[in-house]
Amino acid sequence: MVDARPVRSVAVTIEQLDASSLRSIIVVFSDALIEHREAINNLNVYPVPDGDTGTNMSLTLRSVVEEIDSRDNDLESVCDAIAHGSLMGARGNSGVIMSQVLRGFVGVVLSAPDIGATAFADALSAAAAGAYGAVGNPVEGTILTVAREAGEAASTASAAGADLLGVVTAAHDEATASLERTPLLLQVLADAGVVDAGGAGFLLLLDATLNVIDDRPMPEPSISSPPADPSRPEGDDHGDSIADLKYEVMFFLDAPDDSIGNFKSAWADVGDSIVVVGGDGIWNCHIHTDDIGASIEAGIAVGRPHEIRVTDLLDELEERARLSAETGAPADAAAGDPVPTAVVAVGVGAGVVAILRSMGVRVVVTGGQSMNPSTADLVAAVESVPAPEVVILPNNKNIIPVAEQVDAQSSRTVRVVPTRGVAEGMASLMAYDPQISADQNAAAMGSVASDVVAGEVTQAVRDSVSDAGPITAGDWLGICREGIRSVAPTLLDAATGLLDVIIDDEHELLTVIGGVDADEDVTRQIVEWLEERHPEIEAEVHDGGQPLYPYYFGLE
Repeated sequence: MVDARPVRSVAVTIEQLDASSLRSIIVVFSDALIEHREAINNLNVYPVPDGDTGTNMSLTLRSVVEEIDSRDNDLESVCDAIAHGSLMGARGNSGVIMSQVLRGFVGVVLSAPDIGATAFADALSAAAAGAYGAVGNPVEGTILTVAREAGEAASTASAAGADLLGVVTAAHDEATASLERTPLLLQVLADAGVVDAGGAGFLLLLDATLNVIDDRPMPEPSISSPPADPSRPEGDDHGDSIADLKYEVMFFLDAPDDSIGNFKSAWADVGDSIVVVGGDGIWNCHIHTDDIGASIEAGIAVGRPHEIRVTDLLDELEERARLSAETGAPADAAAGDPVPTAVVAVGVGAGVVAILRSMGVRVVVTGGQSMNPSTADLVAAVESVPAPEVVILPNNKNIIPVAEQVDAQSSRTVRVVPTRGVAEGMASLMAYDPQISADQNAAAMGSVASDVVAGEVTQAVRDSVSDAGPITAGDWLGICREGIRSVAPTLLDAATGLLDVIIDDEHELLTVIGGVDADEDVTRQIVEWLEERHPEIEAEVHDGGQPLYPYYFGLE
């Protein structure tokens, strides 16, 4: 195994890239994405605190670095590691596009006689072209524009006789200017007052290249702001509302290369933000859609989708390592006497974990509103319990499709109760009987869970719009399955506004699960509001300790 972090002791301008310098660029880029992760996340135009462009890019590059670490230090091995690691490790729309940028780049440099000014310019242009080709409906004012204009500037500089440093500097300067122009091209960025998050991540790749070839310092984690009063673009703004397309669907697709055109056409009918990258029979596929089933069926029609990940765009992925150490289940969580049927549940927050385990759950897998466990995580949990049959409570609608893959991957009989929130999971456990089969438990527990109406409250991190009205950063949002239903300046008003929408005459019990940001006085006022408006409904309050969402609600 080769160390992928060479140390430069003398500042010498590099005139041509080789395997070692290319490795160094990727490592510096990966480290920069980790450092800038939150700054880039904060550029996302969705108002909830789960924006994840920086997280997805950093996780994608971490996979590339891990792949490089396992390879030899020749150019072919390094380029293959970058191409393969980025394809298999790509996360989210931004990660998949960055994967295509890297794959396009190394595809050119690998065949070049040397990696000087001309080869770098050609590689950067090919990377941008490949990224455009992978996206079903390319939108200007995004990472695509920044990459393309950087490539064009590099080609112009190369044609004028610039050396490698001159070409990279020209690309970097144009990428910086292009990023600042993104709000002029995309209405949603102008409305939010931010530049494109993906473009900001791409710029760090050129920063990393200048750092390696000329020892220039990396920037601090502060992304430049858009023009103070940008001219608004005319026409289509690529989405009026954060709820236009609810789900992000990603999977690997084993399919013949000549079938991908039809696959992309089928996807164009069911969604947007389509990115399909790969080749030689393996493809990494990404789409935003309202129809999860149709998206997956399109893949089945041409090949075999696998490692399917579905994420609600209000609950996007963040790196789970930050919370695993704080809220993960104890190492002996699966210990105990064998039973015919055990329960594995997903949850986050010390209180949530404690409640679920007190109600009979053997293993709680860390995950929920701000991160989704993988199929492999759930399989490992299922295999660890002392029971031949297992029921999984996903406790988040994003995780249900992943949980449904576990049965085929496990030696146990696995059934999924499609709980969409912790409140549903807690209610379903009232019907759990460890002495009956997984099928019997799934039926009984599912019946209880289906009667629960879930909601949650969080705080907007940026300006936006919604069906409930305009949103200003700092507003509190009440969200249910149908989207944002209350927007208010106070936590109490958002919570009661949401409850006013989702409560009906048939409800008898409100479960309130307070997060780390819940306020005791607000919780008391919520209960008092319920007693005054709906005296027939009993309130049951729990300390969940979940992050980002001060309140989860469950109505039964």
